[in-house]
Amino acid sequence: MIKITFPDGAVREYQEGITSMEVAKSISEGLAKRIIAASVNGEVWDASRPIYNDSTLKLLSWNDAEGKSTFWHSTAHLMAEAVESLFPGVKFWVGPPVENGFYYDMDLGGRHISEEDLRKLEVKMAELAKQNNVYTRKEISKADAVKYFTEKGDEYKLDLLQGLKDGEITFYTQGNFTDLCRGPHIPNTGFIKAVKLTNIAGAYWKGDEKNKQLTRLYGVSFPSQKELDEYLALLEEAKKRDHRKLGKELGIFTMDDDVGPGLPLWMPNGTIIIEELERLAKETEQAAGYHRVVTPHIAKESMYITSGHLPYYQDSMYPPIELEGVKYYLKAMNCPHHHKIYAAEPRSYRDLPLRLAEYGTCYRYEQSGELFGLMRVRCLHMNDAHIYCNKEQFASEFKAVNEMYIKYFKIFGIDKYVMRLSLHEPSKLGQKYINEPELWLETEQMVRRVLKETGTPFVEVPDEGAFYGPKIDVQIWSTIGREFTLATNQVDFAQGRRFKLEFTNKENHPETPLIIHRAPLGTHERFIGFLLEHYAGKFPTWLAPLQVKILPISDKFLPYAQTLLESLKKADIRVAVDDRNEKIGKKIRDTETAKVPYMLVVGEKEVNENKVAVRRQGKGDLGTKDVEEFINEIKKEIKNRES
Repeated sequence: MIKITFPDGAVREYQEGITSMEVAKSISEGLAKRIIAASVNGEVWDASRPIYNDSTLKLLSWNDAEGKSTFWHSTAHLMAEAVESLFPGVKFWVGPPVENGFYYDMDLGGRHISEEDLRKLEVKMAELAKQNNVYTRKEISKADAVKYFTEKGDEYKLDLLQGLKDGEITFYTQGNFTDLCRGPHIPNTGFIKAVKLTNIAGAYWKGDEKNKQLTRLYGVSFPSQKELDEYLALLEEAKKRDHRKLGKELGIFTMDDDVGPGLPLWMPNGTIIIEELERLAKETEQAAGYHRVVTPHIAKESMYITSGHLPYYQDSMYPPIELEGVKYYLKAMNCPHHHKIYAAEPRSYRDLPLRLAEYGTCYRYEQSGELFGLMRVRCLHMNDAHIYCNKEQFASEFKAVNEMYIKYFKIFGIDKYVMRLSLHEPSKLGQKYINEPELWLETEQMVRRVLKETGTPFVEVPDEGAFYGPKIDVQIWSTIGREFTLATNQVDFAQGRRFKLEFTNKENHPETPLIIHRAPLGTHERFIGFLLEHYAGKFPTWLAPLQVKILPISDKFLPYAQTLLESLKKADIRVAVDDRNEKIGKKIRDTETAKVPYMLVVGEKEVNENKVAVRRQGKGDLGTKDVEEFINEIKKEIKNRES
């Protein structure tokens, strides 16, 4: 008998060789119908794979991330079977699951897949799925694997086999398709009820442009047609909300080849949004006891050697500039500069916690292929701050930072979020991470404790910490469910010692402070990109570049419109007049398209009564109001930063 431990801590005994699916059936038939894979001792397995030793077990369904990944990996194999039936002789490279679906790289021998072929493949996949073919795992010797793919004439799989050893090679077969694969897979093809092949692209073999270009075929699948339909509707909505499209339409930012890739130019409308975000940050940080600082965009090589950025982060930094025999680097991080400000004066325990904040400009040499609109750029403006504190103050400071995040979430209508606690990997100490094993464990536990005590939702992720300490990446979801990495909150136990930072403690002895790196609003670039998609370009009034548009019905009402314009300007409201010789219907439609929150329509009645006819973006006519009444209402809305 073996003992199986479930996620809730319950332990049951089973016969050796039992499968996860059989375990599920022993609990309930209904549960067994939903299980598509299992996590055995933290490793995802086929639900049909026998378990021979005492193990921890988590049964996985479509609703689990690992379950979805397994489902999509299995669909990639189903797609390969369909491709092989329509394109005999095709050779496959790799077919992994991705964030939303799967792809397979293939060599079609000079043939091409058309849009019509995609529909044929979808039909074929549906036909194959209905056959309920089992995904069968087979351990195979390297010699037999090499023989199989040699006879098949598949040089791509033979190349993969070169890096594998005997005892770690497995084949998976479903229907008429067999592939070299480590798995895992769902029990059978019948679980796949709906498929959509979404894109055809080119991809160099092994990602090397010197190699042959293969065809990459993308798709997504679901356990029901309803879920696929909902996903496709969401995809269409996401296209409408694409921040690159909206950014251009609304005059937020532009990119120019003469400036360089990944270096956005902020238009007047975008600059207004930046200034409003900075105003929010400054007000919030001033109330929380932060001191604002300003630091240069470059620094000497020696500082980045001290900080550790050159040994650990050099690939993401711009090449050095050499002047008078000294190397300078563009600033990739604000932290070393802030440490120098801390070190500029003697510090006592009475000075702590010391909170230094800056909306600092940083430069990072992201790879060309990774640049993406505002989401991955080479010039970024970071809502950065560093908190210097002692160990006794750490919990309250870390908690306060988390509370600041949550305050911002409420302002921007972010309802779903999770903190990803990124930890170190012990085997990589001294390479990827500072070699301080005890401090790693201590600070990771400190962060974990604060998150638990404050009831903050979090997940733990191994081997993704910063080189100087554990970090939290803040994952948020937009109103249509798209996930974004917003910001970071990091613990640093190394930089203080590297820069010889000290404070005099109560015993009058020198002590090194702990450092918290935090950036609740992330960068202007990423956050505004998120907000464009989150709001679909319809910014709340306080954040909108233009808050009010005055629409005179005809030219004879222009003098009244100009009077309104001056009144609103005096109230610090961003306002403009549409003085075009156009019909009022077109003016309203154009203002709706420009996503201006308020329209004030003025005609003879409004002039005679000193009033305005108010229209709200997306809501239509709100009726007629006194001018002062409207001004007081919108000022209150702006002041309270209402969504």
